[in-house]
Amino acid sequence: MSSQPSPPLVLDRSGDLGPPAFDRRRAWLVTAMIVTFMIVNFADKSVLGLAADPIMEELDISHSTYGLISSSYSILFSLSGLVVGFFAARISSRVLLFVMCLVWGVAQLPVLIVAAVPALVAGRVLLGAAEGPATPMSMHALYKWFPVGRRGLPSALQIGGAALGTLVAAPVVTWLITGFGWRAAFVALAVTSLAWSVVWWFVGRDGPYDQPPARVRAETTGPARVPYRRLLLSGTLIGSVASAFGASWAMALSQAWLPSYLKNELAMSPGTAAAVLSAVAALSFVLLLALSPVVDRLTRRGLSLRRSIGVPQGAAVMCAGAAMAVFPFVGPLPVRLALIAVAFAVHSIAFPLHYMTAAAVVPASQRGALFGVVAATGTLPGLLAPSLTGRLLDSASSTGAGYTQSFAVAAVVMIVCGAVSVCCIRPARDAARLGGVVQ
Repeated sequence: MSSQPSPPLVLDRSGDLGPPAFDRRRAWLVTAMIVTFMIVNFADKSVLGLAADPIMEELDISHSTYGLISSSYSILFSLSGLVVGFFAARISSRVLLFVMCLVWGVAQLPVLIVAAVPALVAGRVLLGAAEGPATPMSMHALYKWFPVGRRGLPSALQIGGAALGTLVAAPVVTWLITGFGWRAAFVALAVTSLAWSVVWWFVGRDGPYDQPPARVRAETTGPARVPYRRLLLSGTLIGSVASAFGASWAMALSQAWLPSYLKNELAMSPGTAAAVLSAVAALSFVLLLALSPVVDRLTRRGLSLRRSIGVPQGAAVMCAGAAMAVFPFVGPLPVRLALIAVAFAVHSIAFPLHYMTAAAVVPASQRGALFGVVAATGTLPGLLAPSLTGRLLDSASSTGAGYTQSFAVAAVVMIVCGAVSVCCIRPARDAARLGGVVQ
């Protein structure tokens, strides 16, 4: 993997184009739009969890039913991410992201027409199908504007959009719910999604780092394409999926059940719970901004990718899993809140790093498809964790015991996944085995 940023665009004596120039202004404009895209994305995801209590009360539904509604979001999430990923090389990122965000707005409407469980399920299934490709395809769009060695900070900002989405959504959506009813939050998010789509259509473009120039492709010693079976069975891809799986389990719990846990088990008011959620999101955002520039510098200075991006992502998931296992048993509230912050924030480091890991062994022409596969398998916890937690809450002797069991399961999943990630990720070794393909 190249350890230096790509040089400016030049013509050689044959008249062929060299590596494309880095258009800083356009690249960061696209980054700003994609960060906003992710903010809207995670605000859409979090609205159901923030409105859980009033929705369960008004519709008279159990924890299990709510858990199934929350999990219905993930029924088509992974599949759509997988399918759209394979079309990423044929369809402009501009078009993909425009259509996705447009559908997000439409997906908020069914529950406004009929406030019932089927309408909630229909809206969440449609939203999940449209948001499944969001993270991998927006990351793929971002990578088209940044060469190797410059991707750490924009990747962190893209994933940081998720933290900002929670940071913004928690107080704003809670204010809408308490002041105007939970339906008002769905209306606001529908309008926001549609507005972003309009702006993106006029400013969104595909960058120059999608395919290497013709001369570079002709001179490269590695194959232009690698069989997907070989890519997916490489240790680096397996470790990348494992870290995403463990991190996504914590994220799914955070979105579906953490607001209710804070309000019902820790006796917090809606405003206080929203403040805690915002603080957790802020910690996640700070960690992402602090880590990724360091990763870029270490990569440019020649530190192995295993040490700069492989080990940190697995270690972060294991650390968050350890905090997840401990905090339900801690008495003092400040200490418990600190551990909750670690459990639900530190794992976020894995998200930008696992995309960088995958990109290190995947040809650019196959990157969108592989990002879709990695995201599809890594985000399966969104289908499992919310419904499992709902069942545990209804079957346990008390809701407190149910939450404790759910957090224990999450801790085991995260620690195991983090360990697999640390052991398996070997980008240099796997790039060599795959023919020297490093993008």
